[in-house]
Amino acid sequence: MIKEKIIRTVCFFTNKPTSETMNKLNKITDKLINNKFEVQTKRICTTLKNLPKLKKIVKENKEILLSAGTINFENTKEIEKLCNEKNLSFNVDLTSQEIKLNHVDLLFEIIKNKPEKTFEFAYVFNNANSTPYYPSANYSQEGFAIGLQPTNLFKGCKNLEEWFVKMKSTWQEINDLLKNEKDFLGIDSSIAPNLPKESSFIQITNKIYKSFEKSVSTDMYIKTTNFIKTQNPKPIGLCGLMLPCLEDSMLAKEYKKGNFSIERNIFLSLQSGLGIDTYPIGINEKPERVLEILKLIQLLSNKYKKPLSIRFVSDGKTKIGKKSDFKNQYLQDVIIRKL
Repeated sequence: MIKEKIIRTVCFFTNKPTSETMNKLNKITDKLINNKFEVQTKRICTTLKNLPKLKKIVKENKEILLSAGTINFENTKEIEKLCNEKNLSFNVDLTSQEIKLNHVDLLFEIIKNKPEKTFEFAYVFNNANSTPYYPSANYSQEGFAIGLQPTNLFKGCKNLEEWFVKMKSTWQEINDLLKNEKDFLGIDSSIAPNLPKESSFIQITNKIYKSFEKSVSTDMYIKTTNFIKTQNPKPIGLCGLMLPCLEDSMLAKEYKKGNFSIERNIFLSLQSGLGIDTYPIGINEKPERVLEILKLIQLLSNKYKKPLSIRFVSDGKTKIGKKSDFKNQYLQDVIIRKL
């Protein structure tokens, strides 16, 4: 039986990690599970300064995913160290910097030396505080946030309105369960798809508009984003529409067909989405082309004061025109296209 009430993550944010942090995270997770929610991941986000302390507390517990939050681009030595850490995400904020090729070089260095880390790294612009979704998460205040996988709630729905009703009911249920917890920061009501067909956002576009292509020029994306931003009883974080190219199997199929170009990704992100996410890049892609995209996303994010991020992913060996081999359970393999 396919579960519908799926929580992608429970994330605790702290700059004072102790064993009590773990206890609180486990307590909240157990409470949700006991109320018939499926919880996929448990996460803790801290600051770079407090990461050693957090690692000591978590030890070898692979169930807990960690984030060092936002790292200064100039802190290259620390970035190199972070790339050698397992189950650790981080991001680099380029909102106000003059973007040059050396910013692009960071991505290609990661591709060359630790390609699997591209899944756990992003450039961010006007990033929202306290999102539980990695790698965009960053610490700004003590407490925990909830992020869902609401695409599964579309099961049995005929239209957006029926889906909206189910989402709002689920948010309210979570809020009612957790509102008395003093550390509860809120719910990031972002639409976060996943690989299985029933977890894909494209299954929704296809049912309502018969095709993803047709849906692109409708009001579906803005209606969805407006709803999740205004009807969430306790919003926190990004609260936007994610379009993770290779994490949504049906979106990956659209990419394979040439229906999800980088331009279309940017177009949809500007009106409703959160940027370029798990988008494949060939090891022989021109750095100058990546520079153009970074500059454009920065300008659009600043112009509209909108959180946007860029997460290009690579397996470290596949060129443009060849099929990827990520060996990552969360990513669909595809023939990589030129950006």
